[in-house]
Amino acid sequence: MPGGRLTQQERQQIALGLADSLPYAEIARRLDRPTSTITREVMRNGGPSAYRADLAHRATERRAHRRRPASSRGPESVRQPHGRDAEAVAEYEETLTTVLMASGLPKMTARVLTCLFTTDAGSLTASQLAQRLQVSPASISKAIAFLESQSLVRRERDERRRDRYVVDDELFYQATIASARSNDQLVETARQGVAILGPRTPAATRLENIARFLDFISESITRAAEQAREVLHTKPETTSNDTAQPRSDHG
Repeated sequence: MPGGRLTQQERQQIALGLADSLPYAEIARRLDRPTSTITREVMRNGGPSAYRADLAHRATERRAHRRRPASSRGPESVRQPHGRDAEAVAEYEETLTTVLMASGLPKMTARVLTCLFTTDAGSLTASQLAQRLQVSPASISKAIAFLESQSLVRRERDERRRDRYVVDDELFYQATIASARSNDQLVETARQGVAILGPRTPAATRLENIARFLDFISESITRAAEQAREVLHTKPETTSNDTAQPRSDHG
């Protein structure tokens, strides 16, 4: 069955698939499960190198027992705008967090970024983030500091002089450019090695090829980001009265 909780036998199959270096998509296909389910399962239980089926199964049972008393006030405790299904939103947020973790973000950082991405306003204060995620302000502060260093969020003051943390249309472009430029130092260092190790030696050739490759990748990413920049500013098409401003020719 594609739905429902993973069984212990399925977790053993996941562990065997990881041992065989199978991609998540292939493990999911063999179990007739969504790839996101396998990704989330592995990442929340130690990652591909530390996943253990028995430990993962026990950890899931413990989490289920902890959640049970509060289940009646779970998704319903947060009112969802636009008629959204609260359980579906919670499930999606967990999936997005897992994917962000798989891309290299620490768990709390991924949770904070997910929270900001899935908020219609695109901004929240530290106290709002702490309340939504049920964590300490110190945890939020540490996650935000990392996200700011990667140009993934920006800070601004609201009318009450509170810091708000914002994800907007331009930030993803800036983060992409910053990521491309982060290769520059490696390119420069590789080419220093070419001079030190001697031109036309195998080691120098290897470093020069790395530098040329990263140069090409950085230039391609930067050029593509510039060409696609306006996509980030695309507004949704008018599908209801609350998604568009009245036009002048309508009075």
